[in-house]
Amino acid sequence: MTELDVAELQRRLAAFAAAREWEPYHTPKNLAAALSVEASELLEIFQWLTPEESARVMTDPESAHRVRDEVADVLAYLLQFCGVLGVDPLAALAAKVERNEVRFPPKRPVDHDD
Repeated sequence: MTELDVAELQRRLAAFAAAREWEPYHTPKNLAAALSVEASELLEIFQWLTPEESARVMTDPESAHRVRDEVADVLAYLLQFCGVLGVDPLAALAAKVERNEVRFPPKRPVDHDD
């Protein structure tokens, strides 16, 4: 897999869970809870950092590794959650961005010719 493919990642995650007979535990409620836990673990990395320290977190190999691992865990649970409920995560995001562009117009016109 040279390019990231959301559907393929979802298939791999589903196959991983199936091979371990975890499907009965992968309910929407359980996956939402796991997603919340993993997001909290990501937050924990930044909990007591100053804004300046948090902006430099990826310069330290150990903290960068932890951030990447937690991002992966958050994304894995989100993709599994979407798969169980039949939500296309990219379509959901695109629709939300479009709604937010209407709800929160820019204070000044945006030049899209850049």
